[in-house]
Formats: sequence, C-alpha cells, structure tokens
Amino acid sequence: MRLEVIKELDSADPFAEVRKAFSIPVNKIYLDGNSLGPLTLVAKKRALEVIEQQWGNDLISSWNLHDWINLPIKVGEKIGPLLGASSNQTICCDSVSINLFKLITCALAGNPERTTILSTTNNFPTDLYVAEGIQRLLGENRCRLQLVENHELNSALKQKPGVLLLTQTDYRTGEIFDIEELTSQAHANGTPVIWDLSHSVGVLPLEMDKWNVDFAVGCTYKYLNGGPGAPAFLYVAHNQQENCVQPLSGWMGHKAPFEFLLNYTPCNGISKFLSGTPPILSMSVLDAALTVYEKVDIHQLREKSIQLTELFMSLLSETGTLRQLQLCSPISAKIRGSQLAFAHQNSFGICQALAAKQVIADFRSPDLLRFGFSPLTLRYEDIWLAVEALQEVMAEERYLLPEYNKKLKVT
Repeated sequence: MRLEVIKELDSADPFAEVRKAFSIPVNKIYLDGNSLGPLTLVAKKRALEVIEQQWGNDLISSWNLHDWINLPIKVGEKIGPLLGASSNQTICCDSVSINLFKLITCALAGNPERTTILSTTNNFPTDLYVAEGIQRLLGENRCRLQLVENHELNSALKQKPGVLLLTQTDYRTGEIFDIEELTSQAHANGTPVIWDLSHSVGVLPLEMDKWNVDFAVGCTYKYLNGGPGAPAFLYVAHNQQENCVQPLSGWMGHKAPFEFLLNYTPCNGISKFLSGTPPILSMSVLDAALTVYEKVDIHQLREKSIQLTELFMSLLSETGTLRQLQLCSPISAKIRGSQLAFAHQNSFGICQALAAKQVIADFRSPDLLRFGFSPLTLRYEDIWLAVEALQEVMAEERYLLPEYNKKLKVT
C-alpha cells in the first residue's frame, strides 16, 4: 500500500476535527491509549479553572456555587450514553476495584444460598484480587471464587453460581466476549452478571439496557481520556437498585449527608453507591474530557478502530515484519477490541526501542507487545510510520541493546 493512499484516508477521516481537541506531542505516535488516554485541551483548561477559580477563589462555596456536590451524578450521566444506559443508572466514583467490591458483595447478598463467584482464568488480575479478598473476608463457607476457562463457562453456569464476573475485552489479547449472549446464559440459570468495561468503553458500541446487564464497572483513564488515576464508574440496572445494599456506607451515600445523623439511611437510586467525598480535581477534569464524545458516533468510531487495526496488520504483513512476531489477538476484527497483541521473547526491548523512535507501545509480562488504537486521535499515517519504525527495530535487532532492557518499576 502506498503512502498516498493512506493520506487519502486521513483526508476523508470524519474524526479529523475531533483530533484537534487533543494535546498530542509533535512527532510522537501514541499507540498506548488502551493504558492512558492523551490529554484533551478542554481538560487542561478545566483543571486550571478548578484550581485557580473554584478552589483558589471561591473555596468551600464551590460545593454549591459550582455544583461540586452533584459532580458524581453529572459525570455518570455523561458516561451512561456510552454504555447504552438510560438515565440514573451510572455514577462516577472511587476506583474499579472499590466498585467491584461493592457490586460483588451486593450480588452475593441478594441470594445468600449461592456463594460462588464465577470468573475466568484470563480475567483482569486485579478483578480477581478483589474477589479473592472478599473470599478471605467472608470465609469460603460464604464466598468461594471459581475460575474456569472461557469454553467452560456454559457448563459452570449450570451449577448456578451467585454471580458471574467477567471483563468484556481481554486486556492481553483484545478478544471480546459477547455480553448479550453470556448475560442471557447467566440469567437462564438465575445468576446476575458484573461486566468490567475498562478496555471497551469509548471504543466499542455498548447496550447495557438492551442486553439486560445487571451491573458494570469501568475505568475512565483509558479511551475516555480522563487522566491518570481518574475516578471510575459503576452501572446498576434500575431493577437491581432497590434491593442492593452496598457495604461501603459512607456519608455521600446517605439520604441526608449534611444532617450528620447517628445511623445510616441510604439514598434512593444510583446515589446509594457513593461512599466518601468525590475527588473534585480529577473528576472535574474527567467531566471536561467527556465533552469530546458528545458529537461522536460510537458505531462510526468502531469502524475506524477496525480500519486502523486492519491497516496495521496489512502493513506488517507487507513488510515481512509479521513473520517475526506471534499474533495473540483474534484474527477476526469482529471479536477484537481496539488493540493488537504480539508475543516475542524480546517484547520489552522492542517496546523500549520503539519508544526511542517516538512510537509509544506497551509491554505486558511476560512477553506481550501491545498496540492500542485510539481512533479519536490516531491518523492512518501514524500507523504507516509506526510499522516503519517497528520494521527498522526488528531488522536491526535494536531490541537486544542493553539500554532497551533496563526495567523500571512501571512497565
């Protein structure tokens, strides 16, 4: 494929104008949006506004003057449409791990006779850590984590577990589960489902309401570009909210938080899932970043995501570089998220050698090289340049150089 053809794709890109909303370093090709999304200009502006005006000048009056108190609800309402969720089912709060703790314990409490948390061996590790912690806290008589392979899920569901805990997009390979199908299978056995959407939201069309999903969680610092450590979100379907009693009862989830009553009475609706004071600075930045999605057609975005990954694969094949890597992602784009993963014994060195050429990819232990494709910010020409850099790194074996094999605390 000729570069001229690729530049024509960029000329016809419906998201070319949206790209201008981001602060993208010159001459840097960022293929790691599945770990940390880039900075939006409006988020930078909001951060300064909140620090200098709202906090700096208006001080504590900002809880009312700038409506800080309702920020978790406001941000949740912006995330909801990206989940295919109607109003009052999504709220922004805490981290994915904390929100999972809330939802897993809620699900188990809903049917105490069922004590099993069913998940898969390839689930995101931190999700399993939370489940392990609940098992230790409650004891195995009241909670037991069961891990199975993907192909064993159907038979395991027939054993009627208390809750099914799954991540839609595999963080390693990018393989995606069929949420609608698996949720239906779980419900046929009386099992509620919690979906982790961290590697899906913002790039995949989602339909929580249509698919009858019970619960979901997700982070906002990947494709939603909320910034490092941005607060997470949780989704609870209307039909689950009334009977759920979340365990981390804090003042923000109280029906009358500023009356400081001795006993706890939860809010009605989705607000009952709040616990402590919201992180105003980071949540305000996220609130601003989400405005980028207001005019984005998620189905059109998905089409571009597929085109980017397919172009990457095609160019790898044309240059012969693909023969030096082992593809770990599904070949079919229909069952693949917005990333590609390859195995190589020198994946870490390859990743560092690419970074030296201003191409930012991602390494995952023990030998995985990941490329994330954020369709709002990536040009098709970026894919051409990234493959060109990868071809040079592989041909020259630059990944073997000592300076590219020094691991830091964060890999």
